[in-house]
This record gives sequence, structure tokens and C-alpha cells, in this order.
Amino acid sequence: MGQRIFREYQQGELVSFVKDFSPSKIFLVRANKSFEVSGAKLFIENLIGTAEITSFHNFSVNPKIEDLQKGIEIFREGDFDLIIAIGGGSVLDMAKLISVLSHQHSELANLITGNAQIAEHKTPLLAIPTTAGTGSEATMFSVVYIDNMKYSVNSPSILPNSVYLSPYFLKTASPYLAACTGLDAFCQAVESIWSVNATEESESYGLKAIGLIWNNLHSAVVLSDALAMEQMLEASFLAGKAINITKTTAPHAISYAFTTYYNIPHGHAVALSLPYFLGFNYALTNQNCTDPRGVESVKMRIDKVLNLINADIETAYAVLDNFFRKVGITINLSELIKDFDPSIIAENINVERLGNNPRRVSKDNVLTFLTQTT
Repeated sequence: MGQRIFREYQQGELVSFVKDFSPSKIFLVRANKSFEVSGAKLFIENLIGTAEITSFHNFSVNPKIEDLQKGIEIFREGDFDLIIAIGGGSVLDMAKLISVLSHQHSELANLITGNAQIAEHKTPLLAIPTTAGTGSEATMFSVVYIDNMKYSVNSPSILPNSVYLSPYFLKTASPYLAACTGLDAFCQAVESIWSVNATEESESYGLKAIGLIWNNLHSAVVLSDALAMEQMLEASFLAGKAINITKTTAPHAISYAFTTYYNIPHGHAVALSLPYFLGFNYALTNQNCTDPRGVESVKMRIDKVLNLINADIETAYAVLDNFFRKVGITINLSELIKDFDPSIIAENINVERLGNNPRRVSKDNVLTFLTQTT
């Protein structure tokens, strides 16, 4: 399924697109406080004209099945022509799920867990990210939680039909939020390079995203530089396109438990283990390599990442740690978490994401990472 992409300089074309669509009723999925503060509220009012709006916004930052069920019930009460999602990754994920799952006849839990097939029918969705990091606007999967367990719902129909990319909405984000979302995109891009599912296309997206983030994240977060923010939004979109092909790997597999049990925001949680797994994956052997292309293929791809960050495998950990700290992110677990229990993380790893990692990962490997960073 293709997408129509509008960038900020094409705002007039976006307005014409929505007008030509002639929606009489719009289902708006949005954030809470940031909706008005970011300028999204005024933007939507100017975009939709006289169309009737029903707004859905009272759901968890990490959407739960109960939130999704509520959103679907509200959606089914109306006859909506178009869904508009404006917000961060959770908002976009929620809208993507509603756009498709509201048309399904199977039990919601079965659709989420993969025990029921998702039909292609959907309501058209316009996705407008207000953060530069999740890449949700470019992917055909969405995250939802059932009893603290993260599930990724995957279907080509979940990909938004159209996307509007504008750095205008990034200006009011806190430095910490901008850093977290930016590092989420960075980790996505790096993981896409070493993923067992990597292709020439995904590698092209991933490497470009890494370069953009490496050169612009500090200016976007610390200096609030407008051009850097624009570049970060583009990088986030590219990273999303990369993982849409490859899926994520070990750092993401471990991250979800940090968010669920220790309330560490997703992008920060993923960054915690990225430097460790860069070295871990580079040290793979023929015996533990899971990529059918072999050890040298994986190392050659990681070398391309190292080249972009001006490091070799011996200095990479320190280089990445310094890069993170310059935008206010520490990856030292003892600095972040009191009374840390490594077993909570080790027992709650997303096995599906681990399957995309180029080197086999054991529970002992995870415990080694957890003890080295405390």
C-alpha cells in the first residue's frame, strides 16, 4: 500500500487534499495537553473547515487493549469518512489500530495476539506526527499492551494512507522528550542495519537516518534549531521506513520491560542497551550467527554505522555514551533506577524482536548487559 506524503512546504496541497476528500465527519485521535500547546489544535481547525469532529484522546501513553476497545466503540457509534491522527507515536499507533480493527469481526484480543487474521478493509487515515522519533507514520505495525505484555499488530492495511511532516509541532517539546524520541529513531535506524531482515532498500533508509540524527540531534534538542528539527523529522520518517522492512532487534526487545516496570520512556529505554549490542553483534561467530548471509555480511553493515559515527568497535561504546549524554541521556542503570532487579528485565523480553537479531541472544547475555551497566 502506497502513501501520499506532504511536507511543510506542501501545506496548501494538504488543505486541498482534505477539501477534495470532502469528509462530513472526522474522527480525530490526539494527545491531551500537547494538542493545544504544540499548535496542533489551531492547525486542525484550519485544516478541516466545517466538517464535524469527534475527538478521542483519553488513553494511556502506552496504549492498552482497554483503551483501544473504548476508541473502537466510540468510532463505531459514528459514520466517519476520515481519521486524522495528530500526536506522538502512541497517538498514531492508536489511530492506526482503530482505522483497521474497528472493521474486523473477530475478538479484539485474538486480532492483537495474532490468533485471528486481519482483513484489509479500513477507514482512510491521515497521520501527522508531532514528535521526531517513533516513525509510526511510516510503519504497518502498531503497539498495544495486554496485561503489561507488549504486542505489535502487523498488517499492510495498518500503514497510514497519507502523512503530513512539519517541524512546526516540534518546537514546544521538552528537551528530554526531544532527546528520547530522537534516540528512538536513532536506535531504529541502527538496528535496521544489522537486522537479519535488512535489504538494500532498508539499508539506504537506515544509513541516511543515522547520518541525519548524528549531525542534528544535539542542535535540535539543546539549541532548538529549526533546521535541525526539520532534519530530525525527516530522519524519523526514514528510520520508520527502514524498520517497516526489517523490524527491530535486541535493544527494542529488552526496552519494553524498562518502560513497563520502571517507567523509563521508550526512546531512552531502547538507548540503554544499544551500545552493548553493537559490540555484542559485531563479535558474532559462525556458531551463533542467525543471519543466513553470514558473519562478514553483518560486520560489513555494522562497519558502515561505525563509519558514520566516527568510531571503531573498540571506541564505539564510549562514543555513543558521549553522544547520549550531550543530549541529557544517561545509560547507566544505577543512575536511573533505585532497587533495580535485573531478573524483571530478563524475564520479560520480547522474543519476537530477538528473532530479528543477527546474533543469538541468551538470558545470560541479557544479564551480562544488565550487570555491566549498573
